[in-house]
Amino acid sequence: MELIADILLVAGALGAGFYCHVLARRLSRFNDLETGVGGAVAVLSAQVDDLTKTLRHAQTTASGSMESLDGLTDRAETVAKRLELLVASMHDLPDEPAAPESGDTPVFQRHGREMTGERS
Repeated sequence: MELIADILLVAGALGAGFYCHVLARRLSRFNDLETGVGGAVAVLSAQVDDLTKTLRHAQTTASGSMESLDGLTDRAETVAKRLELLVASMHDLPDEPAAPESGDTPVFQRHGREMTGERS
């Protein structure tokens, strides 16, 4: 009976050792930096660093663009005020042009004919 118990005990120890060996191999493949999850974590970490740098660059560029747009907006507001003043001053002009005085005869009417494209 003791012999059977010893054989079962040795078989159990060998099975547990084999199971531990299989788990150790799986764990080493799992943590492998090239093909396993360790590699995926390393790649994701590098991507996060790249995205952080890109985000900082984009924030800097956006800040510069915002300052430029502020300046352009101020210029546009100034020009709009000037245009409003010009349009307002246009309302002071008469609607119809003044009739020419007797001495100011247009060139095409000086010789007693209208301008029709004829030559004499």
